[in-house]
Amino acid sequence: MKWKVLAASLMLALSATTAQAAISADQVQTFTLNNGMKFIVLESHGIPNATMYTFWKVGSRNEAPGITGLSHFFEHMMFNGSKKFGPKMFDRTMEANGGSNNAFTSSDLTVYQDWFPASALETIFTLESDRVAHLTIDPKMVESERGVVLSERSTNLENSNLMALYNEINSVAFTAHPYALPVIGHESDIKAWTQADLEHYFRTYYAPNNAVAVVVGDVKAEQVKQLATKYFGGIPKRALPPPVRTIEPPQTGERRLFITKESATSVNLSVGYKVPANDSPDHYALDVLQSVLAGGKTSRLYKALVDTQLATQVSADSIDGFDPGLLYLSAVAAANVPAAKLEQALLAEVDKLVKEGVSAEELQKVKNQKLVNLYREQETINGKALQLGSYEVFFGSYKKMFDAPAAYQKLTPADIQAVAAKYLTKSQRTIGVLAAKED
Repeated sequence: MKWKVLAASLMLALSATTAQAAISADQVQTFTLNNGMKFIVLESHGIPNATMYTFWKVGSRNEAPGITGLSHFFEHMMFNGSKKFGPKMFDRTMEANGGSNNAFTSSDLTVYQDWFPASALETIFTLESDRVAHLTIDPKMVESERGVVLSERSTNLENSNLMALYNEINSVAFTAHPYALPVIGHESDIKAWTQADLEHYFRTYYAPNNAVAVVVGDVKAEQVKQLATKYFGGIPKRALPPPVRTIEPPQTGERRLFITKESATSVNLSVGYKVPANDSPDHYALDVLQSVLAGGKTSRLYKALVDTQLATQVSADSIDGFDPGLLYLSAVAAANVPAAKLEQALLAEVDKLVKEGVSAEELQKVKNQKLVNLYREQETINGKALQLGSYEVFFGSYKKMFDAPAAYQKLTPADIQAVAAKYLTKSQRTIGVLAAKED
């Protein structure tokens, strides 16, 4: 009875959130310029602000040995000078107009984010279009930024045991596909990029027909179209980049790795399972499965590992991808807990879920969480832009975003057990352990 009351309360809260925040497909407008650049626009007039996300379909999966890290490097270079704006002037101009920005690179995408008063919309279009059409790849700036990236690489790998472990797991789990490559690149490649490498890479991937821009906020769709045509319309369309042709061959057995790190104070364990690309019919069931296993203090792995003092923390991660990737289940061992004992306990919990499945109550709890989070993200213009763009690039259309609530709602315990049995298998996993270096 208590569970039914709690579930009813959660659904009432969800309904209230939905009514306030949810957007509908008919509110979204789109257009594509003659050069192939697509724009998605959502008018949202609650506050006088706007956001612009530009999704470039380029990441480390588009690289190869010798030029690894170039996608991430251009995330830096795009702020370092163009025809109308000198080095560092992008940020200064943005800030002078009351705005801010950021960017990130993944294995599949490079995404640039702008947040600004709606009155600065034309300034943002000026800034964004100029660095696409006329980026300055100045050799002196390249050398300066090369040093920044090398320092960032060293710092990130030193500060994050999990990132270091993920990089090594990827390199073992993928024997052919470029998902094996680290997003930030290999040190020797970063040091060896040539001017020709940089210019060719930029021409290849920063073509307008290789991008999707999303504008959300206190704007008019017609105004966005006029500005897009004015500032981006004259950038020439180019041949689409070559597709990633490599398909990772089937994994036929468990793979293992062990690495050491001088600064490590605890054993870190991560198990990477092969899972399909985002647009798979199993996507939503796998998303729920991930949360069942490690989504908060009531999750399976938290109760089995942290509550029993075998681990100090657990997590589950997966990366949005165009191609099949990995679902990582990770744990940090408590003091004096050996890696083998931690691994045994984690895998036992996975096997238990595969054999026994999940209860209807457990599933409903996670489904409620997923729906609340989905709609909560839509409460902000930033969240709306990220959702619309992510569904457009990874699922083939922003319209698929509006199918997500029903996709979560229809999941059954049998669906969750089925994907667990299908993907969480010994032959599809790569187990990595990171520990302190012994004297």
